[in-house]
Amino acid sequence: MPQARRKTPFSGKAKKQQLQCKKQNKTLLMSTSSGTNAYDVVSVNYQPSRPRGGRDANRYALKFYRESDEEVAIKKELALKELEPVPEEDLEINPPDFFPAGVSFPKRPPWDFNMTPAQLDAQEQRYFKNYVDQLQSTLHWKNMSYFELNLETWRQLWRVLEMCDILLLIVDVRYAGMMFPPSLYKYIVEDEKKDMILVLNKIDLVPASVVCAWKEFLTKTYPGLKVVYFTSCPGYNLHGATSDKAGLQVRRRKGKQRMCAEGATKILEACKEIVKGDVDLSSWEKKIKEETNVEFDYDENTEVGETIVEKADTSYYTHEKYKSGILTVGCVGQPNVGKSSLLNALMGRCVVSVSKTPGHTKHFQTIFLTPQVRLCDCPGLVFPSTVPRPIQILMGSYPIAQLREPYTAIRYIAERLDLPKLLRIDHPEGDNTWSPRDICDGWAKKRGYLTAKAARLDTYRAANNILRMALDGKICLWLRPPGFAEQKEKYETAEEIKYIKWVQALTGASVIEEVTSSDEGHQSEGDSDADESSGDDDEEEQTIMANKFAALTSQD
Repeated sequence: MPQARRKTPFSGKAKKQQLQCKKQNKTLLMSTSSGTNAYDVVSVNYQPSRPRGGRDANRYALKFYRESDEEVAIKKELALKELEPVPEEDLEINPPDFFPAGVSFPKRPPWDFNMTPAQLDAQEQRYFKNYVDQLQSTLHWKNMSYFELNLETWRQLWRVLEMCDILLLIVDVRYAGMMFPPSLYKYIVEDEKKDMILVLNKIDLVPASVVCAWKEFLTKTYPGLKVVYFTSCPGYNLHGATSDKAGLQVRRRKGKQRMCAEGATKILEACKEIVKGDVDLSSWEKKIKEETNVEFDYDENTEVGETIVEKADTSYYTHEKYKSGILTVGCVGQPNVGKSSLLNALMGRCVVSVSKTPGHTKHFQTIFLTPQVRLCDCPGLVFPSTVPRPIQILMGSYPIAQLREPYTAIRYIAERLDLPKLLRIDHPEGDNTWSPRDICDGWAKKRGYLTAKAARLDTYRAANNILRMALDGKICLWLRPPGFAEQKEKYETAEEIKYIKWVQALTGASVIEEVTSSDEGHQSEGDSDADESSGDDDEEEQTIMANKFAALTSQD
């Protein structure tokens, strides 16, 4: 039997130093260029455990500016004010408005092979500090959203952009316009002369007409951009109904998953159109056909494949197009858009771990899809923008568990959706007017969320639970491109609809089927996590789903 590690003395002084070091890493202080003001920077996914194998577990921790106590106090007061519902037209957004001309993402400063790693590191540190200082001096600074402040994470993006032949930008279709930074498109397409594919992910959560409208808007606004559809939850990987009688969406994964052949085929077709025969992609096409009906266990803790973790991320790379006959596809996107799920779906098995926590993918990693196709997964990055912070919370860019004030995001949802009806809650005080705090109290009362000491309604826990339901798509809010309401009928009858539904692998007239259930003993998806399995017996009508891979040969 192997012997246990021998215990070593650990003094109180050493413990104090360890705690001080931990606190210093968790909350840093970053000063502006003038040196007169200071901003708190917090590592929102800091890991308290010791690093393993000599590697710093917090090297790529997400870092954002911390809101002041005064700002938090004001927002908590506003949570008691009555909701003011907004018309549906206000859900239409113009994406360029959230990415001002003076706001771009940090790009790697010039370098040459004569520079030592230490010189390159110092240059990049200096450049990044000047970049942040310059942002703070712009007119847009007071409206800036959360954005990544960890240079190590940006270095991961630089490596992916240098290595890739095609950049795959993944966005959540619910907030597609707010997740697409025009500066990244300009840098890749115009400056680097590379190709870019935009993947509208999670298309099973929104009507097909909205997906069609986003594709038309983005392809017209950004010439040369290829837009494809994807979902890691096609119909044949789900079971049961897609919504409950109150309107909450339900997605119950089967234990055995199959490769998302339809979405993978769309990405393959886009890559074929770009490569034009310079790389043999027949092995990728063969893989899709072979693994269409092969099932695998969906394990969120699985992590396989080649993970590249170098001692210093100051390494540089000279790009050579289709080097050694291999197509390198870089996968980039904000946290929680489903990059890791997309890689698993493309591979037909779990090759990278998946989590709902932003920043779960800590470092750059490469996976060979086939001997001729290599995928590079970059950690989720929050690009600089003026996207309102409540929307950033709903997009999953910021960890919900670490929110200091969740009510602003609750207000944003409740003014656009009828939350009391969706959650089937009663007003905690029997009133007719609702506030964000009332909704959280009503949900806490229904779910039995109480504080440990005083047994009061645990409003924070209820708010966090509602936001998680919104992030998962149970409470589904989606934004529309400009002019959607005026051209809604056009999008609902567009030819593109059949391709969207094909990728979703759904049959029937609509994306979301209404479910008729018995009135007795039926609860919503949000009532209890355990009800996901027990509610199936009570359903009288279920969505019929089928694998549409057989139709591949008939697609244009």
